[in-house]
Amino acid sequence: MLKPHVTMACIVHCKGKFLFVEEIEYGKRTLNQPAGHLEENETILEGASRELYEETGIRAKMQHLVKIYQWHAPRSQKDYLRFVFALELDDWAEITPHDSDITQGFWLTLEEFNYYIRQENQCARNPLVTEALEDYLAGSRYPLDILTLFNN
Repeated sequence: MLKPHVTMACIVHCKGKFLFVEEIEYGKRTLNQPAGHLEENETILEGASRELYEETGIRAKMQHLVKIYQWHAPRSQKDYLRFVFALELDDWAEITPHDSDITQGFWLTLEEFNYYIRQENQCARNPLVTEALEDYLAGSRYPLDILTLFNN
């Protein structure tokens, strides 16, 4: 039986720029949306907000669901269900990571992001980072009430 890892990611957009966090993975500087794993006894939306805060210091609620992606990571051989959310901020927020894995954060245009990931020893954390940005820019948005917490 397949037991995928459930992760949440946040596309944060403000004045033409996107928020990215940098981590070192497999010896490379990688960019990702603020993202992480669902923890026990939390909803997917709570997890997305928690990860946003832990990785950037920003407290905000998700505004839309962009998409849900199923992905098999070839390097780790793990399967993931990644819920990607979006939120629009009125002003850029200072990035103050509380997660020791995050080396720094950036507000980048799409062009600046693409330039960053083409440099030697730098990349996107995984192909879903770029895919989610493309879906967001194409207008993919779903209301949050598409997600329902069922307690019996």
